[in-house]
Amino acid sequence: MSTTAPPIDHLARDRGSLPSGVSMPTGVVVAGWGCALPALRVTNDDLARSLDTSDAWIAERTGIRERRVSGAGESTGPLAVAASRAALDRAGLAATDVDVVAVATSTPERLIPATAAIVAAELGITAGAFDLNAACAGFVYGLTTAAALIGQGLARTALVVGADTLTRFTDPDDRGTAVLFGDAAGALVLAGSGSSASAHPGPPEPAAPGLVACDLVGDPGGIDLLVVPAGGSALPASADTVAAREHYLQMDGREVFRRAVRAVAISVDRTLARGRCTADDVTWFVPHQANARIVDAVLPRIGVPPERTVSNVERFGNTSAASIPLALAEEADSGRLGDGDLVLACGFGAGLTVGTVLWRWGTPG
Repeated sequence: MSTTAPPIDHLARDRGSLPSGVSMPTGVVVAGWGCALPALRVTNDDLARSLDTSDAWIAERTGIRERRVSGAGESTGPLAVAASRAALDRAGLAATDVDVVAVATSTPERLIPATAAIVAAELGITAGAFDLNAACAGFVYGLTTAAALIGQGLARTALVVGADTLTRFTDPDDRGTAVLFGDAAGALVLAGSGSSASAHPGPPEPAAPGLVACDLVGDPGGIDLLVVPAGGSALPASADTVAAREHYLQMDGREVFRRAVRAVAISVDRTLARGRCTADDVTWFVPHQANARIVDAVLPRIGVPPERTVSNVERFGNTSAASIPLALAEEADSGRLGDGDLVLACGFGAGLTVGTVLWRWGTPG
């Protein structure tokens, strides 16, 4: 695995994928939300029994105190099903109401079929279902895709899930990665509200919930900084790859940290500019819960204070594509997230892939 990569100055350039001030033709409300967590809670002290580490060492470098680890019957598929069922129940919707299912995951239940197809089958949904893999940014990619389908009138209701069980792909003997990851799933049910969003430049109107602006960007120079080498078509599973531990996640943590901080700050600034907003307009910043130190480094660069930043990394660790919907579900359940709130969410991960979305939160009225 390479330890050097090309510079990342290209990330500062606006890729021009979305013109400023363009809004979706219809509003999109969050009709329901849900999450699912494995039963087993693993603390830093638990890990210190088998690794050369300590609670203080892990907490100081990551902000993590504990995480959930999946056991029997708690793989990606069952967790995604449980979160989806909770979201549909909260929305008061049946399987027949769903027009599309999107599951963001980099740890699918199987290579074939898609985890989304498994979720749909388990819930009795006959709508189209597909997976997408944008690593830890996957949920943002799924959210923007579903909002676009609804906004263009191609779907009325979408189930968007982020689910990962990365502890099953993490080397238990690697202190650099074993302490970081946890397992979880989170889901949102989106529905068209029928209210038209303004097509004029300016801050989004509270009457038009849903997608305000987004930025989906990659840093190709970091393509080999976070990888699982074996198990795909380039290096199929074999006794040799298993013996070489090539089915485990490998990461250059220092370089990922450096690139993630810069890429997130640039992407957030670009998203706010596209939405004709500033950091002062943001009600809640919901970053991917990868590492508290990354978030701490990003905040002064984007101008959002800690008190308006959502964090649960201390309790769950890095849950990859599940981290943003898990945080949103917790905020919504607590009552801190309300209609009209402007939510800025940013995911970043392997690829290196970054996705930022500015979303006007609204529920069915």
